[in-house]
Amino acid sequence: MADTSAFLDQQLVNGSLYESEQRLANRTGALMSAKITGRPTAEVIAAYAATARPGNGLVLDIGCGRGASTLALTQALPQATLCAIDASAALLDATRSRLRTHGLAVHTVRADFHHLPLPTGHAALAVAAFCLYHSPTPQAALREIARCLAPGATVILATKAADSYASLDRLVAKAGLDPDATCRPGLYAAFHSGNLRSVTEGIFTVTAVEHEAHRFRFRDLAHVAAYLATSPKYRLPDNLAGNADTITDHLKRTLAEGPVETASVVSYLTATRAQGRP
Repeated sequence: MADTSAFLDQQLVNGSLYESEQRLANRTGALMSAKITGRPTAEVIAAYAATARPGNGLVLDIGCGRGASTLALTQALPQATLCAIDASAALLDATRSRLRTHGLAVHTVRADFHHLPLPTGHAALAVAAFCLYHSPTPQAALREIARCLAPGATVILATKAADSYASLDRLVAKAGLDPDATCRPGLYAAFHSGNLRSVTEGIFTVTAVEHEAHRFRFRDLAHVAAYLATSPKYRLPDNLAGNADTITDHLKRTLAEGPVETASVVSYLTATRAQGRP
């Protein structure tokens, strides 16, 4: 059994997880169609960004994914210069496409957030949402983000609780899809709701932390399977892995049909770069 979070497996992260946008699109689609409580995260991030008042400065969306936060930031900060950054070329393509459908454009940079090809002390605001758990040393990534920020500039971080979606782990184990599902490291193990403040302090001056519960109700086992097929956490049999239809068939043979509920905690942190810190 693996003893490292799948999100820290760099071969997986740089390969099948984000070599195309489809897995992430399917994952997000399954989750959002099940969501019953919790604010849209991109809108919350954009509201925090507007409060930071970056003016016409440079705003970095680090780990932009498919561009939901980039779009929200562009709309909330029309005077700013947006730069979307991700290590995946496919996700940067998706971000550009998302903004084009709204008649907008954004500068994109393909880069590892440990080594940002950006000048020191220039950016007015940085966002790193749902990405720092890909780093085995998130402090190193935060130090690199701090390097790029102007003194007094704001950083907005977002992540989830380490035990998010725990009820799905129990379902997967009960169904025999992955008997060790409840023992596997959480996807958010490296940077999560419980440690984001302690990891950030000392690099930035933390100004606020907010935790918000999100609840989800999957309408049936097929809906659950659509999500499970996208999860890198579980070790499913080869004939089931990544195949929502075969996962559905297995679930229906082993579990009672009906709605399935789960939950996560989304945490937001805002902080500033100290005036005298290099």
